[in-house]
Amino acid sequence: MKHAYWKWVGLISLAAFGGCNLLTPLIFMGEHKKLVSPEFDKLAGHRVAVHVWTDPATLFDYPFARFELATYVAEKLGSQSGQRNLEVEVVDSRDVEDFVQRNLNAQVDPRVVGKKVNADYVIFLEILDFQIRDPMQPQFLRGRIHASVSVHDLRAGADAVDRYELTAVDCYYPETAPVLFSATNSPMVREGVYRMFADRVARKFYEHTLDM
Repeated sequence: MKHAYWKWVGLISLAAFGGCNLLTPLIFMGEHKKLVSPEFDKLAGHRVAVHVWTDPATLFDYPFARFELATYVAEKLGSQSGQRNLEVEVVDSRDVEDFVQRNLNAQVDPRVVGKKVNADYVIFLEILDFQIRDPMQPQFLRGRIHASVSVHDLRAGADAVDRYELTAVDCYYPETAPVLFSATNSPMVREGVYRMFADRVARKFYEHTLDM
């Protein structure tokens, strides 16, 4: 009886203090993913342009921000759509930027841009806030991009819906806290917030999973 008693004491101690809690339900172990439907699911089989608007102040500090953001989003959308066999043809961002540079009035008119590049749909991203440095503490870096997202259907008839408003995108990188400004950290933060922004925009257009 004494040996049996100490055997049970040992098992209970292992369950309570060991690296794996034996009393934890299995539902809490392992990864859990949630399947998310696309917010807009009409791009398959069509030619799509990504057009970005940024204010003059942003372009003064970051002259290539508009083109860079459009390129990141277009590449992410093209690669993920290709993996899912959606047959989305994404317009080269250089063609969009070349046209906008020569026609500044087109910056705020996605339909004009779309017609010029023969797109069926235009994803229009209006950058409402763009930061790489922390505005309150310029010695720190923390990227932020806040943008509205709309889709313009250039094939829609006169009486049909031709503009779809999607939920805005708001992202910070790093997500938890800023990092000290340095020659190494600055491009890292910029790259990180660009990639995060591109991912959050692109996944609005295809089914994807989220870690829970």
